[in-house]
Amino acid sequence: MLKCAKDLLNLVRKVDRLLRGPHGVDLDTFPSAMGIVTRLACERAKQEGVEVDTLLRKAGLTPQQVDDPKSRLAVKAQIQFLNLAARALKDDCLGFHLAQKFDLRLIGLFHYVLASSDTLDEALRRAARYSAIVNEGITVRFDEGKSVELRFEYAGIARHEDCHQIEFGMVTLVRTCRQLTNRHLPISRVNFKHQRKEKPTEFKNFFGSDVNFGETVDEIAFPSSIRGMPIIGADPYLNDLLVGYCEEAISDRSSKPSSFASNVENAIAPLLPHGKVGANTVARKLGLSRRTLARRLASEKLTFARVVQRLKFDLARRHLEDESLSISEIAWLLGYRDVSAFTHAFKRWTGKAPRAARNRSH
Repeated sequence: MLKCAKDLLNLVRKVDRLLRGPHGVDLDTFPSAMGIVTRLACERAKQEGVEVDTLLRKAGLTPQQVDDPKSRLAVKAQIQFLNLAARALKDDCLGFHLAQKFDLRLIGLFHYVLASSDTLDEALRRAARYSAIVNEGITVRFDEGKSVELRFEYAGIARHEDCHQIEFGMVTLVRTCRQLTNRHLPISRVNFKHQRKEKPTEFKNFFGSDVNFGETVDEIAFPSSIRGMPIIGADPYLNDLLVGYCEEAISDRSSKPSSFASNVENAIAPLLPHGKVGANTVARKLGLSRRTLARRLASEKLTFARVVQRLKFDLARRHLEDESLSISEIAWLLGYRDVSAFTHAFKRWTGKAPRAARNRSH
């Protein structure tokens, strides 16, 4: 917790830099993130002798961006880098592992506004409202019913490309809650949209509950008993001040455009294994008419059928990298009734059979 005027002044200066954007870079053209997980991944990769600059270049990032802690990074580039780093490090749970031990104060303003809140449920409401300060590509929804739930929704970024960033975010949130209350809080439910054929034991050990993959929503639920749970070291005066800065930060970012096609992909992906992908279904899920869906895709020079095929191809390539998934399982995940239909589609995309493409990549 901040305890002196000097610390507070330094924080205010950081907020001012956040509002202005780093080095005059225009951040309005893409969702950006603080890049904490990217910098942690770079540090680990360097320690293990991985050629980091090559991975950064492939992801569209530069060493200068990563070396400057004030520089925000494109979320899409961050996701691509984490995927590359995970393969280079042979760590399929890279995001989960990176979130385990880093100093939570690195999150800056976002961390301190939670840490100065009065109760845990108040802090979680703040986390949902101000999540864009950390990552503009993910919107967090707070819901308080029988349990206290936070749902993570991707905006302007394709969800299917990511697993490390979302796992890093959820683990970081739980660590923060446990640190701020000085309790090993129980978790009622943890769901991830991405697939894992096997559930790593370390996930259950950390969260203290079963973790489900391949779900229709990314969410974490706390039991209702956390309501009113006090934050250790809460400071209402400091919290009022920091909330003001957070409101400025999110208002500065609220009008950013996003890719509508990415939002459509995110709506389609969980429907694929169930074979329920249709323009009418997806339009309803997005709260639109079918005609509006088609018109907005046309403004990005796309059709619904093209988005579906592009998504299936991207997912196919990603699933083929996972040796634990059989070809028949991949076919089912993509919504094909049998392997031959998937094989025919994949040959049409690449000129190769799925098994041949998998063998060539190894």
